[in-house]
Amino acid sequence: MHGLLFVFFLVFFGASVFATLALYTRQAIIVAYIALGLIVGPHCLGLISNVETVHEISDIGIMFLLFLLGLNLEIKSMIQMLRKALFVSITSSVIFIIATVFICHLFGIGAQGFIIGAALIFSSTIICLKMLPTTALHHKRIGELVIAILLIQDLVAILMLTLISLWSSQADNIHFFSLIKLVIALPVLAGLGYLAQRYFLFKLFRRFNRFKEYIFLLSIGWCLGMAQLAVLFGLSTEIGAFIAGVTIASSPIAKYIYENLKPLRDFFLILFFFSVGAGFNLAGLPEVWGVVIVLTLVTLLLKPLLHFVTLWMVKEPRNEAFEIGVRLGQGSEFSLLLITLAASAGIATTQSEIIVEAVSILTFIVSSYIVMFSYPSPIAVSDRLRRD
Repeated sequence: MHGLLFVFFLVFFGASVFATLALYTRQAIIVAYIALGLIVGPHCLGLISNVETVHEISDIGIMFLLFLLGLNLEIKSMIQMLRKALFVSITSSVIFIIATVFICHLFGIGAQGFIIGAALIFSSTIICLKMLPTTALHHKRIGELVIAILLIQDLVAILMLTLISLWSSQADNIHFFSLIKLVIALPVLAGLGYLAQRYFLFKLFRRFNRFKEYIFLLSIGWCLGMAQLAVLFGLSTEIGAFIAGVTIASSPIAKYIYENLKPLRDFFLILFFFSVGAGFNLAGLPEVWGVVIVLTLVTLLLKPLLHFVTLWMVKEPRNEAFEIGVRLGQGSEFSLLLITLAASAGIATTQSEIIVEAVSILTFIVSSYIVMFSYPSPIAVSDRLRRD
């Protein structure tokens, strides 16, 4: 059992080597992190036998990513985007699940097709936001729509996680209480965040804005505090962090906070992509490679098409609708979490778990390449397309 210092050494030293090779060969740097995890993880070289600690630490990166994106959003425009996002998310998800069930039926998987489809309807918050420019004016609207769709998906994912957890529970009163709490949790959390920033947080920012270390500390404390409050309300830490960012987006100091937390975000995101690769078991892949390839193609082709059509139906410009669809064309970290929980609850089979994990990782990689070589992003290889 290696200590945490050795794990950090292996992750970041290895990531620096793999990232250097990726840049020299003009490859997506995210792929380098996933490849490193696959190679040194427990299912290959076994240099790291347990990736749970790494995965838990890496979740902090997702929180900071949502927090920083919230800092760049205006609440009024975000609410308008959510109306469109609701239609887009529900319509595209239903059609995608139907297509997945049909494909799984052709491969003899049967009833598991619905579970696989339900897990794969989500797009990766990390991939989408990591590849999305935040400073280019054109991409602020695209970013708002992407984030609105991802927020709807996150809420659906939380609901599904709750239902799966309740499936194995025996107390009916706990079922009812949990569902009621989930319905009222989001508006209550947002309201508490708004009141706290208006009557308490802004006053601290104004009074002590000369002390940069204090602003840095207060920002992290606010982000993590709202994330933990969200957990108490039955929501995810990501949603809590996002609300924390949105509530202080109107502050003049938001820009400063955003720039100073970027390195901290990237530190944890490297750990996340490493843990994705390290957690995947290649041994079971030969048995399901056929359906994995087909579902990977369906995810990469059908999901962008569905988002494009539904966005066009709600009067979005074609070029922007198509770009948003392409950016959302992959599996999600929620896909991995949902299928793991479903398998542990006896709802999903081990075969289904391998399929969802393989499709998610493959689409992470391919989608990153497609976006990186086609649209502006902070990690684009081409100088023409690189936008932070």
